Amino acid sequence: MKKTKPPHYWHEAKKFLSKKDKKLAKIINQYDGYLVSRDDPFYSLCRSIIGQQISVKAADSIWLKFEKIIKKIKPINLIKLPKAKLASIGLSRQKILYLKIIAKEFFNKTLDIKNLQKMSDDEAIKSLVRIKGIGVWTAQMFLIFNLKRSNIFPFSDIGLIKAISKNYKKEYPLKKEELDYFKNKWHPYSTVATWYMWRSIDPVPVEY
Repeated sequence: MKKTKPPHYWHEAKKFLSKKDKKLAKIINQYDGYLVSRDDPFYSLCRSIIGQQISVKAADSIWLKFEKIIKKIKPINLIKLPKAKLASIGLSRQKILYLKIIAKEFFNKTLDIKNLQKMSDDEAIKSLVRIKGIGVWTAQMFLIFNLKRSNIFPFSDIGLIKAISKNYKKEYPLKKEELDYFKNKWHPYSTVATWYMWRSIDPVPVEY
């Protein structure tokens, strides 16, 4: 994968968050790197769907098998792949259905990424969740990893919740008002804070 530059807001966000949150400042100093995008929307959505409601480790394992059977991650290749072959790598019937729907959306060009880029975060999420298989979490992962939006707070993400609990000594799972507190504290750079939270519990940067 070719190395992309950090998102344009990354360095400014690090300074802002370090001033606002002393605990986060220590984590920012501890870890190198930045949010990386493949600039491949189909790849991002497939990876997000495979990662739904399972651990990062389990998702990585299934993803490697997925890459082997599909060869090149293109809509037409996924459309042609038999369901039985996708089931053989550990994908549920539901996820197979979702992946096939996404492949058709891209193949038929009914999902317009250029249009999404012009939308606000909320509008883009609403537009994505109309597609069966894309829930709010998957849409948020897409906004973070493909559209590189700066202020996405994926409130239902298990990794983020665990990281906040661990770093700020809060009881897991967090209450809604606690999540709201961090969302407001890290505004307008929730994406960057989330990325560092993920890094603090998993040394390998998350990618979708």
